[in-house]
Amino acid sequence: MRVCFHGAESTGKSSLAEKLAAEWECPLVAEYGRTYAETIDINFRLADLTAIAAMQNRMMREACAANPPLVLLDTDPLMTAAWAEMLFGQAPSVLFGYDKAELYLLFEPDVPFVADGTRFFGRDEERQRFAALAEDMLVRCRMDFVRISGAWEKREARVREAIASAMQGAPA
Repeated sequence: MRVCFHGAESTGKSSLAEKLAAEWECPLVAEYGRTYAETIDINFRLADLTAIAAMQNRMMREACAANPPLVLLDTDPLMTAAWAEMLFGQAPSVLFGYDKAELYLLFEPDVPFVADGTRFFGRDEERQRFAALAEDMLVRCRMDFVRISGAWEKREARVREAIASAMQGAPA
């Protein structure tokens, strides 16, 4: 089962995905867009985003090759589509054609924003717009998702509950 941590920046996705992957000893597909921003360029063009999505998908496929029971995805090409919409007002159709996760966890932007040098949208109105675009990508693709909100402890508990339910085949 692939579980994607999806949503606006600075909502705890990466930290929680790393914690759970270590605890559960399952593969974690890191956010390639962050690596790209830190090592290649932070001034994204649309072509950069399509390249990021292709690499993100490749990394996911590699992590899933041995068919582990659980793979955590720190992001996926649908989140890259939200970035494209936010930055350029359009998301190329190729971003919607990649494989999708079996479970999406949509993280709400109701925790403090932490600037780290690679995050773009820290102002409240930007954050809300980006969060809405992230949700819209899931809706456009008719993907079911579980909302994750509240204080850090509540977020973690909700994520654990949603994944456990999905692994057992029950609704989250």
